[in-house]
Amino acid sequence: MQKYPICAVLTGDLIKSRKADISTVEATLTILRDAAKRFGKAWDIDLRFTRYRGDGWQIVLTNPNLLLDAALYIIARLKADHSQIDTRFSIGVGAFETLGTRDLADATGTAFFTSGDLLDHMGGNRLIALAGQGIDNAEVAIVDLAECVASGWTATQAQAIALWLEGEFKRHEDIAAHLGVTRQAVQSRLSGAGLPYFDNALYAIRNHDFSENTAKSKC
Repeated sequence: MQKYPICAVLTGDLIKSRKADISTVEATLTILRDAAKRFGKAWDIDLRFTRYRGDGWQIVLTNPNLLLDAALYIIARLKADHSQIDTRFSIGVGAFETLGTRDLADATGTAFFTSGDLLDHMGGNRLIALAGQGIDNAEVAIVDLAECVASGWTATQAQAIALWLEGEFKRHEDIAAHLGVTRQAVQSRLSGAGLPYFDNALYAIRNHDFSENTAKSKC
């Protein structure tokens, strides 16, 4: 029996931030903070966005089944908002003992340790890594392929994907009206972004049982 509940912790840092000016770094972190706020509002959860180490950031998903949704949304928001800096992040799944007081600075638990260690050992050419409780080769492969597709999104594709993931606009017509473009344009952007192929992947992760105590990763 689990002593503590399971969560997914995303720990990230900005890529080549030391070569960027402070305003660019701050702008990127603002996008990430806003993305966490929007995603949390869409799913009625508090991601407790926390900044650390200057260019580092961390969020928590008390529902680990949303980890793929969150990963795709983060990538989409950065591209849609024309961030000049990319981020990489690790996803650690496991138990947590506390989510901290004011933010995640004093949070602790297996999920936090797994996520932090994974980020420290990520390969330089990767944007996302996944490990932890209930994670097997299939889940890692899904995230790997999702990263490959999402990394090629254009800004307009990412904008449409972000709105779709937020869920406020249920129909393509609604997204089109919000963006001020035609329904055909939205359909083209979502199709070009690979949305039809994400349905099964999102369904698989949203319904995956993370209670199995396996721990495999690839980074």
